[in-house]
Amino acid sequence: MSKHSIVCAGIDTSKDKLDVAVTSVCTQLQVKNTAAGHAKLSTWLRKHEVERVGIEATGGYEQAVVTHLRRDGFVVIVLQPAQVHAYRRFRLQWAKNDKIDAALIAAVTAAMKTVRPPPDPRLQPFAADLTVIEQITEDIARLKTRRAAGSCDARSRAFWKQEIARLKGIERKLLKELEAAIRAHDDLARLLDLIRSVDGVGLRTALIILIRMPEIGRLTRNVAAALVGVAPYDSDSGNHVGQRHIAGGRHRLRRALYAAALPAAFRWNAQLVAFYRRLTAAGKTHKEALVACARKLIIYVNTVVARGTPWRVHEVSNQPSLHPNAT
Repeated sequence: MSKHSIVCAGIDTSKDKLDVAVTSVCTQLQVKNTAAGHAKLSTWLRKHEVERVGIEATGGYEQAVVTHLRRDGFVVIVLQPAQVHAYRRFRLQWAKNDKIDAALIAAVTAAMKTVRPPPDPRLQPFAADLTVIEQITEDIARLKTRRAAGSCDARSRAFWKQEIARLKGIERKLLKELEAAIRAHDDLARLLDLIRSVDGVGLRTALIILIRMPEIGRLTRNVAAALVGVAPYDSDSGNHVGQRHIAGGRHRLRRALYAAALPAAFRWNAQLVAFYRRLTAAGKTHKEALVACARKLIIYVNTVVARGTPWRVHEVSNQPSLHPNAT
């Protein structure tokens, strides 16, 4: 191994334990996924002069160790499962267990050419709070379906109506608390106001963008659209020209932008209203036009944040704003 090679480690995560492999050595480590285990892991990584650590996102089990390692000064890359699976197929590696997966994650980490800076650590607890709010929203949607299914039973309808009202009250309360917690930080409050200044972006959407996309304002328009998952990708081969499609991205963020694009493109954002009408007049379907509007919306937000001044419609179009903000 060259003396200039970066020593990388890979961590396979589960609820109870962490399996660790390092690219430069054959020995591996297994520790408990606890504070004591994380401390032992840091010591072991320093002993082997590890500079970069890769870990696969596992629905939250990785968050504590990621926070610990970053606080200890390690560069930590949180890999998407699709990245690890693709690398496994590339290497034609069909065997799979925790130790093998740790070594594979270490190899993926070593192959990374670009490492993004870590997100603001203040956002992690906000992300957990936001997930709770989003889950409550999903619960409300399910209860509405149950209420509709029991439309012939007045008692059932009354019960589900009461439950929906209760959850909506909790949802509103948690949103207000989350906004207050963010506004306790002056820089985050300014960023939130910049995002909200874009016509069609309400409080909920602004919170989701701020928390789920901490890179906002530091990206090109194409990268911003790709991270959300609303960038169109080619599907061509030889003489065949396939239909463009979107793929990947951060699904909760994409869902929020798509939901915001509908009212924005029909009422709140004059530019998107005109854009949607132009696309549908040219033969695009409703869904295709809405995806394009969601892409425009995140580009507008990214531009406003990068510029550091609120949204001003006259800079884009002479058409007046329909409304300063959506709900």
